[in-house]
Amino acid sequence: MSLLRLENVTKRFGGLLAVNNVSLELASGELIAIVGPNGAGKTTLFNVISGVFFPEEGKVIFEDRDITRLPAYRRAPLGLGRTFQIPRPFGSATVRENVAIGAMFGTLGSRINVDESLEMADRYIDLVGLQPHREKLAGNLTPVEKKMVEIARALAMKPKLLLMDEAMAGMNPKDIDYMVDLLIRIKEKEKIAIVAMVEHIMRAVAGLAKRVVVMHQGATFVDGPTADVLSDPRVIEVYLGGPSEKSKKDLVTNQTS
Repeated sequence: MSLLRLENVTKRFGGLLAVNNVSLELASGELIAIVGPNGAGKTTLFNVISGVFFPEEGKVIFEDRDITRLPAYRRAPLGLGRTFQIPRPFGSATVRENVAIGAMFGTLGSRINVDESLEMADRYIDLVGLQPHREKLAGNLTPVEKKMVEIARALAMKPKLLLMDEAMAGMNPKDIDYMVDLLIRIKEKEKIAIVAMVEHIMRAVAGLAKRVVVMHQGATFVDGPTADVLSDPRVIEVYLGGPSEKSKKDLVTNQTS
C-alpha cells in the first residue's frame, strides 16, 4: 500500500494551468526530491497535497483514504506535516513553546497534555540541534534557526509524511550539507516519508534523495532514480536552462561530490 497517491491531479487559477494532470506515488519511509524551474508548479502541488488548495480534477489519496476535499486542519492529525519556505514562528513564544504547539495539533492531538507536549518538544529540539536556544524567543532567532524551529515543530506533530518547502533556500554550503544530513537522519530515526522541494541546489538534490521528480509547466517531466535523472539531457535543458557541456559537467560533479 502506498502512503500517498496522486491520481491525475489538475489545479487551475483562472486561465493558468498550475498543475497539469500529475500522478505520483510515494511509499512509507521514502525520501524524494521535487525539482523544477520557477513556475513549474511545485508549490501549488504541495498546497494541493496539504489541503491549502483543492484540485479541479483528480484525487489525493493518503493511506488509501480519499482526502481530496479534506481541509488542511483535518489532514494534519492524519499524519501529514508541512514546512514552509519562509518560516513564521510565534515570535513572542519560546522555541520550546513553538515546538510544543506542533505536538498539540499533530497525530497525538488530544491524547497528550501540555507537559507531555513540552517533553516531546525537548526531544525534537535536541534532534535539530537547537538546545542552546530552547528558551529563547523565536522572534529573536536567525533565519536558519527559525527554519530549524519549523522543522522541529513539524516533527513534533509525529507525521507519517513531511512536506518540506525549500528548506535549504538561502543557506550557505555548510548549512546545506548539515540540512541534508539532518533530513536523512530524520527519515531513518522517525521512519517517516519526506518530500523535499529543492530549487537549483544540485548539491542537495544529489546528496539527499534516491529518487527525483522533475516538474515542468505544471506537469511531471521526469520521475526516476537520482543518478539517471540528473544526467538526463532533457532535465539539464529544462532545469538549468540549456544543454551545454559545462552544465552537464557541473551536474555530474555535484552529483558525485
